[in-house]
Amino acid sequence: MVMTMSGTVSSDPGRTLRAERAHATRELILTAAERLFAEHGVLAVSNRQVSEAAGQGNNTAVGYHFGTKADLVRAIMRRHAAPIEEIRRRRVAEIGDSADLRDWVSCLVRPVTEHLAALGSPTWFARFAAQVMTDPSLRPIIAEEALSSPSLVRIVEGLNRCLPDLPPETRLERAEMARQLLVHLVAHRERALAEGAPTLRASWHDTANGLIDALVGLWLAPVTSPAPPEEEQP
Repeated sequence: MVMTMSGTVSSDPGRTLRAERAHATRELILTAAERLFAEHGVLAVSNRQVSEAAGQGNNTAVGYHFGTKADLVRAIMRRHAAPIEEIRRRRVAEIGDSADLRDWVSCLVRPVTEHLAALGSPTWFARFAAQVMTDPSLRPIIAEEALSSPSLVRIVEGLNRCLPDLPPETRLERAEMARQLLVHLVAHRERALAEGAPTLRASWHDTANGLIDALVGLWLAPVTSPAPPEEEQP
């Protein structure tokens, strides 16, 4: 009887060893793919390059373990989604039904920056996410993962409750602005850290402070009424 990595008991040591090797190979591929995608872009990196970077002699290893490139991207996202979701869930539970906009914005920002801080340095996830966001064929994967997050749904509901007078179209527009700012600012800092370049803030905690300040200001900014249509010229 052998205890597997998943905590189950197997009576077949050979099968257990194969499963553990497969798990280790998948982890190597995920790490290599995340780094290469972050540094070069998803479409610019082939499965062969990922396999080689992961130390796999078989160039079909990526397809064997993950299927399509979209499946590989989804697996990388989910690798980080679980710890981020756990931080978000805890923070959402802490603020309850808060009517303070800043509380909800903090729940949006800090799980990402806390996760990146916990990973140490260097990290690649922020740049990887930014690359995926700019690819129209892969962006829906992020949307799918977001919709599957119960805590993120609650954050959106909390934000909306704090902004009852914001026109629906303005709310959607500012949600997109907030998403872009969050994704690309953390990617910018991650890149600077990886390159040993100066950063605007001393820590991920301070980076979150600046982001939260900016996003609260974004959500609370006045709304300019649309100008009346110009009269048609004769």
